[in-house]
Amino acid sequence: MAKNLYMNKIGEKAKIASHNLSNLNINKRNSVLKQFSLYLKNNSQSILKSNKKDISYARSKKVKESMIDRLKLNNKKIDQIRNSIKEIIKFKDPLGKTLSSWKRPNGLVIKRVSIPIGVIGVIYESRPNVTSDVSALCFKTGNVVILRGGSEAFHSNKILAKLFRKALKKKKCDINCVQYVESKNRNHVDYLLSSMKNYIDIIIPRGGKSLVKKVLQKSSVSIIGHYEGLCHVYIDREADLNMAINVVKNSKMRNVSICGAAETLLIDKKCLKTHCKPILNQLNMLGCEIVGDKIIKKFVSDKIKIATNKDWVKEYLAPKISVKSVNGVEDAVNHINKYGSAHTDSIVTKNKKTAKKFLASINSSIAVHNASTQFADGGEFGFGAEVGISTGKLHPRGPIGVSQLTTYKYILEGKGQVRK
Repeated sequence: MAKNLYMNKIGEKAKIASHNLSNLNINKRNSVLKQFSLYLKNNSQSILKSNKKDISYARSKKVKESMIDRLKLNNKKIDQIRNSIKEIIKFKDPLGKTLSSWKRPNGLVIKRVSIPIGVIGVIYESRPNVTSDVSALCFKTGNVVILRGGSEAFHSNKILAKLFRKALKKKKCDINCVQYVESKNRNHVDYLLSSMKNYIDIIIPRGGKSLVKKVLQKSSVSIIGHYEGLCHVYIDREADLNMAINVVKNSKMRNVSICGAAETLLIDKKCLKTHCKPILNQLNMLGCEIVGDKIIKKFVSDKIKIATNKDWVKEYLAPKISVKSVNGVEDAVNHINKYGSAHTDSIVTKNKKTAKKFLASINSSIAVHNASTQFADGGEFGFGAEVGISTGKLHPRGPIGVSQLTTYKYILEGKGQVRK
């Protein structure tokens, strides 16, 4: 790919900023975050004005309403963004922490100490809050970030990044600790993925299946992220019915467009008579479309469509759910491990032994007992916010917050020891 001067300039600035950021203490980093939060408060009307431009553009492009909901900002959402920053400020300095240390027989002391990752590239869609969440988390952890948001949120992202850079300038820090790619040109994304490994240490994609697929195919840089949110709720034969109804309703319908929304419901055959109809009736009343296997269809008087194999691997991100009957916990685990995306999966049961078996056996990055899958969120974990959710087997897994945005180095302290 031919040289892209615009993107290379961003990369060069990021590298310099990364060096400058390594000299900032925690008080300085927190003071920038406080200033950014203040700018969000004082410029809320300008932010909402920019957001309205994006909503108009999205509607002209006939973007789905569920996507417009993600895109929309209001005073309440700005307050939520500011609350996330407040939580991030509260965290102790994640850098320079001695994670472990030991002394060798020769007197050499070895320490494992936390350090920043470096320069992080984040490619994301729709949600403008990602701009502020990611900028705050990266800056807190001593990382420089290059942001490339979706074209549908262009004006919202631009003003939020501009306000963060204004806060950096006000506190006499390198403004290039946060850079936003101010172009809708898709070639810039391709170049960022394929030709900037000299500048970027990690790429984090945050968005739908097509975005993540593109990143996986084109990136020459290591990736942290998740492909899909194929989340399951399994109703065990020993599940409390009221709890099961509430957990399923919340897991599916609280917000259908997030990656932690349940897409498949598994019900133990031993409790179909008591649990199937009451749970599905509640979903029905909330306007959820149901597809089920032949056994489920027998228990529901409404005409539901028969689920196919495609339904077990479908991330609907809509008021729709696939329902399957299973032969106990082992069958449920086998289904989840075969069709799931290692994101978030929940069991509802009063039997602790069954729960333990489920939690230990599923491959998910987040395993849940007697609670909603929609707790798959950095804010709900107490991380203040998240850069995304990682479903890979390597570090980090689950919501990526302050602790997960650091790596480490080994420091050896000696008194003149030499190796024999």
